[in-house]
Amino acid sequence: MRRLAMCIFAVTAALVATTAHAANADSLPKRETPIPATTNGVPHIQIGVEAVPELSAEMLRRVAQLPGVNLGATRISLPGATGFQIEDEMTLARPDVIVGGREFAHLHPDGSLHASLEPELARGAIAAGWAVAHPWADQRSGWEGFVMIYTPTTQKELEIVIQLVEQSYSFVTGQEIDD
Repeated sequence: MRRLAMCIFAVTAALVATTAHAANADSLPKRETPIPATTNGVPHIQIGVEAVPELSAEMLRRVAQLPGVNLGATRISLPGATGFQIEDEMTLARPDVIVGGREFAHLHPDGSLHASLEPELARGAIAAGWAVAHPWADQRSGWEGFVMIYTPTTQKELEIVIQLVEQSYSFVTGQEIDD
């Protein structure tokens, strides 16, 4: 009986931990810092926002740890942006949501990102003040979740942004992230 109780506790703890780390449309907290202004066309950029270098470095460090992801010069964004490229050997569950090549997201020099999210999560991120729809989001089937995620300005915001990037990775690859 004790062994069964310990197993139930372990499974419950694992589910709680997974749920706490996974960003979803219903659980995203409201962004507390002001929502930046952005351009309405392409290039789609924030106006008057600068990156926090330490937070951008930490984001790149964490994204580089995702299985099958290489960081490099973007293939679809402005010069200076870092592309999050999925290796050729990895199967893509949703190739239709990638804007170019195997780049599922990229980090701009100002600390903002473009990423492909599951559409419901994209709507939740927009409603909670974490993102804005890309001007091309309604241009092609599959791009409904293509968003700009605003520059994180605190460690707390960075954790939410990284969760969104991880969800983008999972959406595009069909693979869940192990903690």
